Amino acid sequence: MKKLISIFCVIFWAGLISGISFLEAPLKFQAPGITIPLGLGIGQLVFQALNKIEIVLLLIILACSLPAPLKNICSILLFSVTILLMVDTFWLLPLLDERAKLVLAQHPPAQSYHHILYIVVETTKFLLLITLGFLNLKSLYHEKRYS
Repeated sequence: MKKLISIFCVIFWAGLISGISFLEAPLKFQAPGITIPLGLGIGQLVFQALNKIEIVLLLIILACSLPAPLKNICSILLFSVTILLMVDTFWLLPLLDERAKLVLAQHPPAQSYHHILYIVVETTKFLLLITLGFLNLKSLYHEKRYS
């Protein structure tokens, strides 16, 4: 049962990233009447909520997966996703949030690479989660087939 919960959380998490980071975020600014300040305000709320949900999902996945040695590929993928989420939570999102606050206060910040880095981190996290989900599904199939 723990494995099923973990697999569900991994795939659900990947779906959240694809829906919010890759679909909602870029499309929001194309909606009629959406200004930069309004879009940034919505973005801050959405990405803060997404980050909290990601942390809860990670904790559930870890609770269902531990103790697992960092020997197999699934453990290494989960460790990598954990590191990327920590980078998002404690460095990138606070930095991007501060930049958004400057824009909202009509003090545009200097150009930076942080949005591109965030996209790279989100894409990497998404690909790792998809891979982890498929590998876990495959191992579940093999467990049921050979038991």
